[in-house]
Amino acid sequence: MHEDARDEAAAGEDLSALILRVLAEMKRSQTWLAGEAGIPIASLNAWVRRARGTAGIDPEVLRRLATALDVPVAEVFNAAGRRVPAALNEEREKKMLRLFRELPVAQQRLLVQQAEAMAKVARAS
Repeated sequence: MHEDARDEAAAGEDLSALILRVLAEMKRSQTWLAGEAGIPIASLNAWVRRARGTAGIDPEVLRRLATALDVPVAEVFNAAGRRVPAALNEEREKKMLRLFRELPVAQQRLLVQQAEAMAKVARAS
């Protein structure tokens, strides 16, 4: 599909529409996608049928869907109604891990709790 036509088709798509459109373009099944993305077929089918919301989908699952569907990560996050997370940065990850390892266990636990709370807020917005 031509890039402009694809952009136009994707405008305003929810996750269900995105998945169905791209699977049709690829001539692939939901079963294939579930296997390729490493997610339960029941979960995928519930998202496609809009029987389950997308707010609780783990960001890593959305990334795996993007990879399997060969679409930009931002397109999947937007279709799921989620804010697109910052691009992964190896240096930033290394720095965070190094700092985390320097902390005493009690502070590590606190940092994990804070990060989980921040991620929850980011998913909700």
